[in-house]
Amino acid sequence: MQIKGRVLSVASECVPLVKTGGLADVVGALPAALRPFGWEMRVLLPAYRRLRDHLAALRPVWHEPGLWGGEGVVYAGEVAGVDVLLLDAPHLFDREGGPYNSAAGDWPDNPQRFAALSWVAARMAREGFDGWKADVLHAHDWQAGLAPAYLAYGGSGGTGSVITVHNIAFQGWADAGMIDALRLPREAFHPGQLEYYGGLSSLKAGLVTADRITTVSPSYAAELMRPEFGMGLQGVITARGAVVSGILNGVDTGVWSPEAEPLPYSVKAMKGKAANRAALCAEFGIAEPEGPLAIVVSRLTDQKGIDLLPAVIPDFIAAGGGLIVLGSGDPALEAAMRGLEQRFPGRVAVRIGYDEALSHRLFAGADAVLVPSRFEPCGLTQMYGLRYGTIPVVASVGGLADTVIHASPAALAAGVATGVQFHPTDAVAFGQALRQLVALHADPKQWARVQKNAMAHPVGWETSAAEYAALYEGLAR
Repeated sequence: MQIKGRVLSVASECVPLVKTGGLADVVGALPAALRPFGWEMRVLLPAYRRLRDHLAALRPVWHEPGLWGGEGVVYAGEVAGVDVLLLDAPHLFDREGGPYNSAAGDWPDNPQRFAALSWVAARMAREGFDGWKADVLHAHDWQAGLAPAYLAYGGSGGTGSVITVHNIAFQGWADAGMIDALRLPREAFHPGQLEYYGGLSSLKAGLVTADRITTVSPSYAAELMRPEFGMGLQGVITARGAVVSGILNGVDTGVWSPEAEPLPYSVKAMKGKAANRAALCAEFGIAEPEGPLAIVVSRLTDQKGIDLLPAVIPDFIAAGGGLIVLGSGDPALEAAMRGLEQRFPGRVAVRIGYDEALSHRLFAGADAVLVPSRFEPCGLTQMYGLRYGTIPVVASVGGLADTVIHASPAALAAGVATGVQFHPTDAVAFGQALRQLVALHADPKQWARVQKNAMAHPVGWETSAAEYAALYEGLAR
């Protein structure tokens, strides 16, 4: 296939190499999704300690001296099917712990660590390397936010830039006194450019300098212009509204496929769903409920609305429902989930932690997935639910609102409903949504129609990749 253009994607995470959240899924999926549209993408990542074993099989393509206390070398090659560039700077990235923190908290030099990643990205995009020159630099979240800024302030070299906001709650804060240390121009330290409430934000730096801004759903793009969702950056997003767009994430439908599970089923042969349900209940030692078996697969945080569960689950259980929770997070919410398990033995089960294989079994066996988020840029959980005929019950925010068709009377009459939405994100509305779920489940004909609608709903990358390709083409002209 003829190559239309090249994209240098810069991020802190990428499946299957390193993941702490949905950002990694998107970064890892985009290269393959874009290939049919003629776009070649390479992904620049830090060579964290867990990734350094890959370096021996890669070739060095870039040397960067004086990279905040040491040398950086970029190695290129293919790892697990992804065309990667690993920035090896041991003084910044060769550490025990996660990408952003240790057991003691965030790494204090995170501003310098991710400035280094962004600096190298901008230089490689501007100058080209190894016979390869990017038409577009695509930065993801605050960790790469300085990449468009360095490109803009240092000269673009004909390369366009995009920044994608995956979660605006994380903004990459640094003290204003670091402006010289971060190699940013002092003359740009004012509210219209780099200054952010008296300090610096790498995310804001990217938002004010990138040629285009995207986020991961159309509704979230609109929400970011409002103070209740914009987290202090709503004015910046609004001012640049003409270049802001929302492009939904997708899921890997080869990996997330009911046909590929050990007990397979499909929209045309749903008997395997019941077998998965029985196996799941047996695994967790709970009785198969008369009503819907719901799951929660989530970080256990207030943002995800997990604090609402203790108020609504008792009535759901009384109505015949069952619940399995998989996740970890806030210790108080972990304790609250264990409290539900103790209060409703045989009806509620909780597993603290995360297990990818178990997650697949949960979606394959459950009737519904609960996603009561207070904000949700895109969300993948509800898409997994759609794919598996596991009906999503979601708060009407962000990508949840964009991907789930609420079972309103009109949608049910038209035969297009795929799940249940509720608004506002509080216990009253959530409880009503669960009552509607129970009523839907009690009507086998209606339930089967909603399940089939959900499983037929497109959740792959095809549409989204086409939108990204069109965005890149506009920048590369």
